[in-house]
Amino acid sequence: MSERRAARAAEAAAAVDANAAAGDAPTAAADDAATAAGEADRPTRGRRRRRRRRPFLVALLATLGSLVAVATVIAVVVSVFVGGLARSYDAGKDVIADPFPTGHRPAASADAENILLIGSDSRAAADPDGDRAVGGRADTLMLVHVPADRRAVHLVSIMRDSWVDVPGHGTAKINAAYAWGGVPLTVQTVEQLLDVRIDHVAEIDFGGFREMTDALGGVTVRSEQAFTTRQGVHFDQGTNRLDGEHALAFVRERYAFADADHTRVRNQQAFMRGIADALLSKGTITDPRRVQDFVAATSSHLAVDPDLTFSTMVGLGWSLRDVRPSDLTTSTLPTAGGGTSPDGQSYVTLNTLAVQSLSRALRSDDVPAWLRENPQ
Repeated sequence: MSERRAARAAEAAAAVDANAAAGDAPTAAADDAATAAGEADRPTRGRRRRRRRRPFLVALLATLGSLVAVATVIAVVVSVFVGGLARSYDAGKDVIADPFPTGHRPAASADAENILLIGSDSRAAADPDGDRAVGGRADTLMLVHVPADRRAVHLVSIMRDSWVDVPGHGTAKINAAYAWGGVPLTVQTVEQLLDVRIDHVAEIDFGGFREMTDALGGVTVRSEQAFTTRQGVHFDQGTNRLDGEHALAFVRERYAFADADHTRVRNQQAFMRGIADALLSKGTITDPRRVQDFVAATSSHLAVDPDLTFSTMVGLGWSLRDVRPSDLTTSTLPTAGGGTSPDGQSYVTLNTLAVQSLSRALRSDDVPAWLRENPQ
């Protein structure tokens, strides 16, 4: 069939040439020639169009292949990086074998979490045996409440001289619980005081404050007042940029203040806000080396309960991915003056009604409402 079409096209073309040579106008034969030529060329143009599509398909496939390759490389890099973080965390930290008390404990929250942070010198020279069971006292106690909706983090400081009931020992300063029974008795004392279950516990010695600050390249804090420590380190009122040594001096000083531990606790809270700002800054989250250094510096001074694994930390961090530094609230367990014990100890009296209302807020997972009713 195609041969007959080609023959007809040739005959028509010859007729056109003949007419052109004679100077005549195109005839019907010429029209037939054009039609036949178009029909003969149509398959060829179709083949050309199909050939023009092939480079686009090849390019598309090549692009997709490149994207897959890049994604694979990124996945490998991320897995290696996260694996490195996990190894740093696991290699540096200690695990507290029995951090929680036995016997009756408050009921666990459905979705909210309560983490007890203990700051001490027990992992350093003050505790050469490393048993964290007897000896030094906990200088810092902070309850971290992570609400179920993961929209904020609430940090509540407990003053170390708070006069409370220590199970099995009667009334005493709350930091004595650490000296008498280590982490388990400290957890039990806080649980009894607030009637909430502690889900995780982490203990860090003060040397960790120094190294984690340096790993972040320094932190910025705001001081309520200018002061000079007994070691001669000076801090201005307002913004101060701290390296590791200055950070340690900032969180430990108490003798420079008329209200002693009250300002010291607020400075510790300011330091925690500075750490949060530095951790969530673009300069940190886009710098894998800095993140790695921070994990290594922190974990080498850290002891945690057995369930606070690296994967648990990553899961908690991911659930808080939308939290910003402004979503961190800080407060102090309400106090009501002070007193002196029969044996001459100066202590801090807690505001019983306000503590009870905080306990209800923690159990109902409504700390923001409590903060509005109890501004500090």
